[in-house]
Amino acid sequence: MAHILSTGSGVALDLIRSGDATTRSELIERLGWSRITLARRLDELLSSQIIVVAGQRDSGGGRPSENFAVNKDAGILLSVDIGGSHTRVAVTNLISEVLVEDEADIGLWEGPDTVFTWAGQVFDYLLPGLGKSRADVRGIGVGVPGPVDAATGRLASPQLDEQWADVLVRDYFPSEYDAVFAVDRDVNTMAVAESRLGWPEYRDLVVLKMGLGIGCGLVLDDRVYRGARGGAGDFSHRYRHGSQACSCGRTGCLEAVASGYAIRRELNALGYRIRTSADIVELSRMGSPDAVRLLTEAGIEIGDSLTDVAGLLNPEVIVIGGTLGGAGEPFFSAIRDTLLARCSAFSGKGLIVSSSRLGEKAGVLGASLVAQDALFATERISLLTRAARPVSG
Repeated sequence: MAHILSTGSGVALDLIRSGDATTRSELIERLGWSRITLARRLDELLSSQIIVVAGQRDSGGGRPSENFAVNKDAGILLSVDIGGSHTRVAVTNLISEVLVEDEADIGLWEGPDTVFTWAGQVFDYLLPGLGKSRADVRGIGVGVPGPVDAATGRLASPQLDEQWADVLVRDYFPSEYDAVFAVDRDVNTMAVAESRLGWPEYRDLVVLKMGLGIGCGLVLDDRVYRGARGGAGDFSHRYRHGSQACSCGRTGCLEAVASGYAIRRELNALGYRIRTSADIVELSRMGSPDAVRLLTEAGIEIGDSLTDVAGLLNPEVIVIGGTLGGAGEPFFSAIRDTLLARCSAFSGKGLIVSSSRLGEKAGVLGASLVAQDALFATERISLLTRAARPVSG
């Protein structure tokens, strides 16, 4: 079995998907396979309609080389990015290009029944407009605001609203979806997208998702690090100061003093009517001194907390994303300036602190990418194509 998988079609597909090797000569050079073995594996992928010949490349004097690519139109992926107060969905092709998307101000606190009922209704509305149906869906990716048990796909965090305890996302989608499912922490899906699509030239990133809560995703040596039970990057529940109660049951956590929840609490105490993180951003853009002050104070707290992260992990890039990540100045400069002023000279040398290159789409792009990874998993593809079985579900 090990030999079959080491020379299986999924291994070749990995290189084609990444763009590292897309012609026969490049694949043979990278894989060390014989021409006969490669020809068989490419035939398996072509006959399964997983790849297509995407033009030819001049080989410098001989016959032009066939250039292989993923058959992006052989199905669709559904993508869901759930936040504390906002959820975005998208339909993408099989290389995670967005075909259509939608969003609504519902999220964690409305509970899984409300969120997934809305998402299902939106997908049922959007698919016919693309000339698609549930039968065309090959994979479904979901980002949720909390740790996920990788072995079972169940949500596994006592810090989530109890409505989400032990939730299995697959249960909320009709059986007509003959699709693979991929579920991960929302900030991890964002980190996948930022790493591959936003900042592909860097291998070590820290990605913050700033909304009502604060999430932290870690990309170490070009791979998202999830930890033993999916809880790596629990940045928001380190103690800062004071006795303000936090959602985790403790007091003085970073989330209790510097998150969107904290800013909303303070603004509402001043007489504003704030519900979502987008409301905070809008108030700031309107020039509200209270919103600007609270965002600046939060930025200083976050920047100071990031000094420990920078020292521990020595990342190349720290990305500030999420809805509050779009608040602009002075929130962003408060984070950046505080971090660079207080971290060590070594940690700060060459460190890039930037807003997201993908903006508000980072989450749904990442959820689509993890669905794509599940659909095209190396071992799965090798076994299915060898047995001439369909790749869906």
